[in-house]
Amino acid sequence: MRSILGISAFYHDSAAAITVDGQVIAAAQEERFTRIRHTPDFPANAIRYCLDSSGLNIDDLDAVVFYDKPLLKFERLLQTYYAFAPRGLRSFLQAMPVWLNEKLFLKKAIYDGLAAIAPYNRRRMRLLFTEHHLAHAASAFYVSPFESAAILTVDGVGEWCTASIGMGDGNSIRLLKEMNFPHSVGLLYSAFTSFLGFAVNSGEYKLMGLAAYGNPVDPQTLRYVDLIKTRLADIKADGSIWLNQKWFTYTTGLRMLDAHKWQHLFGMPARPPESALEQCHCNLALAIQTVLEEIILKMAAEAKRLTGADQLCLAGGVALNAVANGKLRRAGLFKNLFIQPAAGDAGGALGAALATHYLYFGAQRMTQPGKDGMQGACLGPGFSEKEIEQLNRRMRAVSRQYEDFTALCDDIARRIEAGQVIGWFQGRMEFGPRARRPEHIGRCAQSGHTTRC
Repeated sequence: MRSILGISAFYHDSAAAITVDGQVIAAAQEERFTRIRHTPDFPANAIRYCLDSSGLNIDDLDAVVFYDKPLLKFERLLQTYYAFAPRGLRSFLQAMPVWLNEKLFLKKAIYDGLAAIAPYNRRRMRLLFTEHHLAHAASAFYVSPFESAAILTVDGVGEWCTASIGMGDGNSIRLLKEMNFPHSVGLLYSAFTSFLGFAVNSGEYKLMGLAAYGNPVDPQTLRYVDLIKTRLADIKADGSIWLNQKWFTYTTGLRMLDAHKWQHLFGMPARPPESALEQCHCNLALAIQTVLEEIILKMAAEAKRLTGADQLCLAGGVALNAVANGKLRRAGLFKNLFIQPAAGDAGGALGAALATHYLYFGAQRMTQPGKDGMQGACLGPGFSEKEIEQLNRRMRAVSRQYEDFTALCDDIARRIEAGQVIGWFQGRMEFGPRARRPEHIGRCAQSGHTTRC
């Protein structure tokens, strides 16, 4: 029995996942325990939960794996500051103490974090590190129902890589093509997230939702699309992009973009957070969403060309863009899609564990057609009836227990009809930012498309 703990931490969306002989036993984000959204803290609570779920101690683990290579990321940081010098001095002076005191000595932070959970024999610990986009690729392919598939990963940035095309076959993954920092689809989308008043690394889904209110035939929207494609991003035939760094400051600054230049370019100031939304904001959101969809379709077409595969697996933060995923599915480039539900950094913990199991230890992989390894993504904590009753008594919560499930459904239906808001808690907590029902995935699989949207 080979047991592996995967960890993502210290950037955003910290999480832990544990696999036993390649089976996903448990996975959870740290924010679900601390209630601090997108926390970067060491996922002590999530690790403790994963160990409890598996019945294992730290000394029982064959490996602990981190989803990033910090020294390679530090190299990128230094080379970027050097390339843009003397710009970015303020950012450099703020970033270096953090890297030198915390992230550069990540091994010690992980060892100490595990020791705070439970005593263990450090000499027996096998601590490994996997590349960021390999972890993303592994998180999607190894739990997919496909024996072989093309793999597309797209996010902000890992170490150097910002997007990759790979091929998964059996227990192997080969990365065939990469796009590197500072050119990044994820960072381009995040720059618009910031300009339109939403938080980077957490508000991108709001930008996606706002795009639905844009007018696709409005000359303003069409002009915005043209400005993005001619002034900000040069989109190549294979979906790779070249970003004109004249308009961005994320390489050396403390912000994503130069707001004054963007105001002049788009004819509107940056939207303050929580301020009123106007049609121009909606149209700009639609413009960047349209550009993103064009890029994703071109990347997918390139993945098809390189691999000839009928199946495609997706991961990375941009793979959480459900609207682009829908366009990709309808395009019919691939017969089947599988999208990792925890496609962002949290899923990197799971990918790191799976990559270690199959690539480092060389384990054989078995697949079941039409059935993935995510268990409907319900991999987090669950609570028994007894635990719920005890909590209700302790908190003196107003509650009512239904013996008849039909009566419960009827009561909820009446409340919804009356305009009340209902929260439904059932089973284990889902892994990833999009709550879903396993039944939906089953219906997609039966229709010939295995999807995660």
